[in-house]
Amino acid sequence: MTVLSAIPSPPFDSVHLGPLQLRLYGLMIALGVIAAVSMTTRRWQAQGGDPDDVGTIALWAVPAGVIGARAYHVATDWKTYRADWGAALAIWNGGLGIPGGIAGGVVVGVWIARRRGVRVPEMLDAVAPALPVAQAIGRLGNWFNQEVFGRPSGLPWALRIDRENRPTRYLDAATFHPTFLYEGLWNLALAAGLIWLGRRATLRRGQLFCLYVLGYGVGRLWVEALRSDAASLVFGIRINLWVSGIAIVGAAIALRLTGRGEVAPRTSPPLSVEGHADQVDRRR
Repeated sequence: MTVLSAIPSPPFDSVHLGPLQLRLYGLMIALGVIAAVSMTTRRWQAQGGDPDDVGTIALWAVPAGVIGARAYHVATDWKTYRADWGAALAIWNGGLGIPGGIAGGVVVGVWIARRRGVRVPEMLDAVAPALPVAQAIGRLGNWFNQEVFGRPSGLPWALRIDRENRPTRYLDAATFHPTFLYEGLWNLALAAGLIWLGRRATLRRGQLFCLYVLGYGVGRLWVEALRSDAASLVFGIRINLWVSGIAIVGAAIALRLTGRGEVAPRTSPPLSVEGHADQVDRRR
């Protein structure tokens, strides 16, 4: 395989701004957060909600999501850190578990939403398409870190990995499945599908978020099956496969239960100032 028939890995993972070093992994995560907050704000405002709700919730939910993502990663890969638990804090080196990030952000976000009197199902539906967009952008950070790739591959879109970043058993393999890219593309397709459903389908309140969890779980199942990095196993199966399966089942049950609730408003472009006053207040 020639260099031209594979995706190259970046030759750097950070840039220097004067005396400051900016890790591109962190930059991608930050850009993902900004995109998600901006998108959720527009969707929430289009439903007649107060845009300040999103900012206040994000102020608490985003840090909780980062902490949850790191805690999940360390807990499911504890053997890597048992010799040096201080390394568990080095988040800039990579290592964020998306399931933990979603769980942490949603739990804290729901708590803050309730304290502000915001109707939780509507807020979850507003954020549903924004989360996979954020995840897709954040996954680019794995490209700069040369991580989260799959088994060796000779496909034209395989990813070239430097020898020092290859798994020990695949040192002689030069190119691998870019599983972070697969997941990112799946997330973008999922976001587009959720936006379309929100505008066209008759859904109950909270169902769009259930569909997000269901869709992401399905995508993560097949992407995880291609991964080659070491992972904690439960009964011989990667723990992330178990988590994805549980998420799919839970989302399917929640989708059925929320089917008994009120019909959700269909999303539309952001409202004008005049139109905003005529919309139903999304607080309790």
